Amino acid sequence: MSLDAKIPEGILETKWTDYKSHVKLVNPANKRKLEIIVIGTGLAGASAAAALGELGYKVKAFCFQDSPRRAHSIAAQGGINAAKNYQNDGDSVFRLFYDTVKGGDYRAREANVYRLAEVSAAIIDQCVAQGVPFAREYGGLLSNRSFGGTQVQRTFYAAGQTGQQLLLGAYSALERQVALGNVDMYSRHEMLDVVKIDGKARGIIARNLVTGTLERHFGHAVLICSGGYGNVFYLSTNAMGSNVTAAWKSHKRGAYFGNPCFTQIHPTCIPVSGDHQSKLTLMSESLRNDGRIWVPKAKGDNRKATDIPEAERDYYLERRYPAFGNLVPRDVASRAAKERCDEGYGVGTTKMAVYLDFADAIKRYGKIELGKQGIATADEATIIKLGEGVVKEKYGNLFEMYEKITGEDPYKVPMRIYPAVHYTMGGLWVDYNLMTTVPGLYALGEANFSDHGANRLGASALMQGLADGYFVLPYTLGDYLADEIRTAAIPVTHEAFEQTEKEVRARIETLMNIKGTESVESFHKRLGKIMWDKCGMARNEEGLKQAIVEIRALKEEFWKNVRVPGDINEFNPELDKAGRVADFIELGELMCMDALNRKESCGGHFREEMQTEEGEAKRDDDSFSYVAAWEYKDSGFEMHKEKLKFDIVKPSQRSYK
Repeated sequence: MSLDAKIPEGILETKWTDYKSHVKLVNPANKRKLEIIVIGTGLAGASAAAALGELGYKVKAFCFQDSPRRAHSIAAQGGINAAKNYQNDGDSVFRLFYDTVKGGDYRAREANVYRLAEVSAAIIDQCVAQGVPFAREYGGLLSNRSFGGTQVQRTFYAAGQTGQQLLLGAYSALERQVALGNVDMYSRHEMLDVVKIDGKARGIIARNLVTGTLERHFGHAVLICSGGYGNVFYLSTNAMGSNVTAAWKSHKRGAYFGNPCFTQIHPTCIPVSGDHQSKLTLMSESLRNDGRIWVPKAKGDNRKATDIPEAERDYYLERRYPAFGNLVPRDVASRAAKERCDEGYGVGTTKMAVYLDFADAIKRYGKIELGKQGIATADEATIIKLGEGVVKEKYGNLFEMYEKITGEDPYKVPMRIYPAVHYTMGGLWVDYNLMTTVPGLYALGEANFSDHGANRLGASALMQGLADGYFVLPYTLGDYLADEIRTAAIPVTHEAFEQTEKEVRARIETLMNIKGTESVESFHKRLGKIMWDKCGMARNEEGLKQAIVEIRALKEEFWKNVRVPGDINEFNPELDKAGRVADFIELGELMCMDALNRKESCGGHFREEMQTEEGEAKRDDDSFSYVAAWEYKDSGFEMHKEKLKFDIVKPSQRSYK
């Protein structure tokens, strides 16, 4: 199959407007006859279900959580980008577009990224209308702060819980449609396969996670909004339940997987404390607005951070990247932290951490408060007290979370941070319409590959999820469904539903009947170690080849020796987990194959053999300026290429110095 991204003709700035003006439409009476299935109720899924319900379609929304509000989008902390230019600091749609393409190391489609930047401003208006409590300046205007990879302030935020507030807004819109009868909500349900009829996606097989019953659901179209696959690494900032199953089942039914090796390592996470951990905790990138990252200048310095004088501290990001300082993109900051720790400058008991220090910011804000309050002179204790109040207002919940987890007060001592898996830029390949290579099967938000290239800029995940759901998919889906108005609902007794359910049931029974000796968790943990050690922040040819061999052996062992307790027809979280880990194992092999094939360094994909003299990522645009779209076949994976074309932003060596 040749890949057609279906990018509209015309100049970049008017592609989306022209598309909307000429797209096929579905009239209201016909919308009521069309059924749409939405998998996932995070920002992308909830916004899509709400928007489609509002338009009059018959929508079924599915989530494996007990409530749509528990989708992992709720964990996002720092903010959401939009090209509003409220700060009058030179921001624009073009600059957001440029920053995103450059931040992704020139591995994203220009047309998709420009559309994202173009609709970003409307997202803020939509959310404000929903009542999302964005932070505001003293005069009442919406406030902004900076995130990595930019030199403007374009990030809107709600303290350190922006994702929660945005999801509550989308959830409210979704629940309104549920109450109106336009959306049927299926919580505690997990999609286990896609049903295809005559080559088109026509429904799903879902499992009721409370009763264990398999269910068949028809849809004229299926939307995969199930998030990313960071938990393939076992330890990540993702929720424990986050998984790749919906996307992977779509892949095995014909949807190509785009750039699976593009994973994001977030530079500011609480470091691993031991083998007992099953989850890592994010410290928002917004903290890099005011926190300064440093390590001791001397190797193996075991003094307390507060005992190390200023002259003996190395603020290495400010030293290496003076133009952006602590706000370089995530991939750059993460590699720099790893390099310092690998060289022996790490801090803490494990020596695999660096400091994030707010002492200077607290004093700076304290002095500003003195001026506001008309206090001419004050001692240092008063300045610090006033400054801590300002920092608490900006980041209070993040500081509380850090103290609860570590037992250390970040107002008094620097935070200790280290990079961790956070997001996946790879995902199901989609065209400009967000449709996969299976007609009628769409992928939105983090589940697709489309907008972030090899590295996502901070605060852009929430932007993409809501852009896809509220402002893109309602147009592009209508263009497809306009040709489906004569297709009546297909009974779920159709042989395709029968056969697909039979295959799903057989797999579940196989898992239950293995009755081995090793837990699902143990296999997941072993997979995560392989992935982190050999396909994590740094990769090389030898390690990736070893990883592929080890993962194949792990897969074989899993299907011979995994132990799943309990029964099928009951609430059985271990059975749910077993299916997800089986999918992660298969995905892990593909990720390593993709990383092995891409013999360049770009964004979050860092091949040790391909770096500049200064240790930065070294791209090979002549050989690898394409999207790797992998097709699943019984005989193995086959790669297809979508050539990337840059008409506006010309690829160059990224520099943040």
